[in-house]
Amino acid sequence: MSAAPPQPPGRELSNPPTDGISNLRFSNHSDQLLVSSWDKSVRLYDASANALMGEFMHGAAVLDCCFHDDSSGFSACADHTVRRLVFNYNREDILGRHDAPVRCVEYSYATGQVITGSWDKTLKCWDPRGTNGQERCLVGTYTQPERIYSMSLVGNRLVVATAGRHVNVYDLRNMSQPEQRRESSLKYQTRCVRCYPNGTGYALSSVEGRVAMEFFDLSEAGQTKKYAFKCHRKSEAGTDIVHPVNAIAFHPIYGTFATGGCDGYVNMWDGNNKKRLYQYSKYPTSIAALSFSRDGRLLAVASSYTYEEGDKPHEPDAIFVRSVNEVEVKPKPKVLPSPAT
Repeated sequence: MSAAPPQPPGRELSNPPTDGISNLRFSNHSDQLLVSSWDKSVRLYDASANALMGEFMHGAAVLDCCFHDDSSGFSACADHTVRRLVFNYNREDILGRHDAPVRCVEYSYATGQVITGSWDKTLKCWDPRGTNGQERCLVGTYTQPERIYSMSLVGNRLVVATAGRHVNVYDLRNMSQPEQRRESSLKYQTRCVRCYPNGTGYALSSVEGRVAMEFFDLSEAGQTKKYAFKCHRKSEAGTDIVHPVNAIAFHPIYGTFATGGCDGYVNMWDGNNKKRLYQYSKYPTSIAALSFSRDGRLLAVASSYTYEEGDKPHEPDAIFVRSVNEVEVKPKPKVLPSPAT
């Protein structure tokens, strides 16, 4: 593939976090962007207007965040708490607690529940409408084989990736046991899992510069579709330099996806045709998180050093919001060979 011409990284948001960015997410309803950070903050931005709309400070690093609606959300904190944040009224409360740092949080629009994953090796479901003390909010606790590293939702399906390369797939309508228990097809530690927008499977990335494309259909025909590919690598003097793949984000319209690595690059992929569509110019440091806006017009990129090379001087943490051109994300039609004459 020929190298893409240099492109500007996008518009840099004002008032970024002052320490590592753990996640960022666009709203399902607007261009509002929610950002969690190791600086103990959760910030709400209007990405189109480049404006900080609100901020909450926690007592410890915030490891994840998600929206409830445009003016409220939930946070997963290293102080073991799950918090509900209402930006309109500058109000927060503790929805519940785990016995160790909370690594992941998701809100299910299908069930109206908040789902959290922790390093205490449990998954918990909460009803945020509960008002009579946090125990009333807890719907269920589900033990996992190891610490939870990443989670993703599509419809009623929840995919949970843990340490030890375990992957559990749940149906939120019946959480008594996993619908599927799997092992990552990648050899090394999982960094990120994201479900396909069409609900047929998920992509899984790892520290060894690979992404696996998996499918929920367990039939032989379904499983023959799965594959893995190398990315975020380069060859120097005959040696492969491998970078962890920290982030995956699917385009909501085309189903193509972006990956972000510790090499500072964002690549765009067509999973169905197994091709790279585009590579953006290098960002200042590691890509920690990625998110497309609801209509796929914008891509938010967290350029934030993830300490894969230890404690060393690095570029300041920054959030870039770039406009997405169709040529970067739209799958290219397959060219059929001409019939023999």
